[in-house]
Parts: sequence; structure tokens; C-alpha cells
Amino acid sequence: MGVTTAFRARYLDVLASIYLYNEYRGYTSLDRVIAAVKQRCPDEPAFQAEIVKHRADEHKHYVMFKRWFERQGKMPLKVDHSCGHIDRFIQWIFGCTIEELDTNQVVEDAAEFEQLCRIIMLTEQRGYAQVEIILRNRVIMSDPVMKKIFQIVHKDEPDHFLPYQRWLERHGKATAKCNERAADWCIHKVLMLVKLPSLFLDSATPRLERWPDEDAAAYA
Repeated sequence: MGVTTAFRARYLDVLASIYLYNEYRGYTSLDRVIAAVKQRCPDEPAFQAEIVKHRADEHKHYVMFKRWFERQGKMPLKVDHSCGHIDRFIQWIFGCTIEELDTNQVVEDAAEFEQLCRIIMLTEQRGYAQVEIILRNRVIMSDPVMKKIFQIVHKDEPDHFLPYQRWLERHGKATAKCNERAADWCIHKVLMLVKLPSLFLDSATPRLERWPDEDAAAYA
């Protein structure tokens, strides 16, 4: 395998592993968001339906990356919460992991619910902007299947941040605060400039032994 071919294969391997992790964390975490929205906004069925669609899209994207790996005949690299944008965002703003986040408290506290909506909105906006960059990346676009995956993700992405943005606007709430935008920017830079390169260079990174949708402890 030539240097260029090896670089391309490793780059796609790392990128797909990070995306698979984030899509998995996305759709499984949205189960709790759906429950919170139903409690907080019982008279807004359209908003509830939009979040359900968001969850379905995240699951669809996870399955697409899973199938890409299956076509490669290998399992994804075993990454952890340090590669998750939403993981880091929740930790930064709420001071806890996604699992530790008290959903009942978020539902009862209007300010915390609004904050959660902004975090999801900013995360998805960041994802949309990143996919637009990816669609101009020759290395990634040289893989026909990966190209198709990201074209689908790009098409779906606006439906993942607009529902939260419109809800905040309808209720006269801020769509983003300075500290939240700063957190989003810092998290993105760490992931792009530190985590992705370090994972690329670490040939000792193990691979998953089980798919996370088959065993929730796969990333443990």
C-alpha cells in the first residue's frame, strides 16, 4: 500500500469512527430530550414531532457509517466521550456527563431547558458547517460511499437545528449566548486540532469488539 493510499485509508477510518460515535451518542441521547420536550411542551406536538425526526435521522446516519465499516470488513476505532462534541458541550455548560444530566431538573427549570435547546442547536449548526467543509475535501469525496453519506447528512442537518432555533425564537429567548458560542468554538478546535490528529497518529488505538447498538457497553 502506497503512502497516499495508506493516508487516505487511515483518514477515512478515523473520520468515520468519530462520526459513528457522535451519531450513536446523538440518537441515544435524544430519547431523553424527547421525553423532556413532551413534559415541558405538552401543547406543542409539532415541536415534539421535529425532535422525533431528528432522532430518526441520527439513527439513520449511524447505520450508514456502520454499513461503511461493514463494507470495509473491519470495526470502527474505539473512541470515547473526548471525541464527542455534545459530550464536551454538556460537560462544559452543565458540569456533568450526559448520563448524569438530571432530565427532571432540566424540565422543571425554564432556564436550563432553554440552555439545553441552545446547546443542541449550536452543536447541530456546527455539524452542518463541518459537513460543508467535508463535501469540499478531495480525500473524503474520493470514496463514493462516504461521499453519498455526507451528502445525505448535509441534506438532513438543517432539520436538526432549526426546530430548537425556532422554538427559542417563538418564545422570545436568546438563540445563543456568548459563553455558549465560545464553548462551541473551543470544543470544535480541540476536536479538529488535537483529538483527530492524535487519533490518526495513534496506531495502537483498539477497535470496537461489538457494535454499540447491539451492546451499550461497547464504548465503556
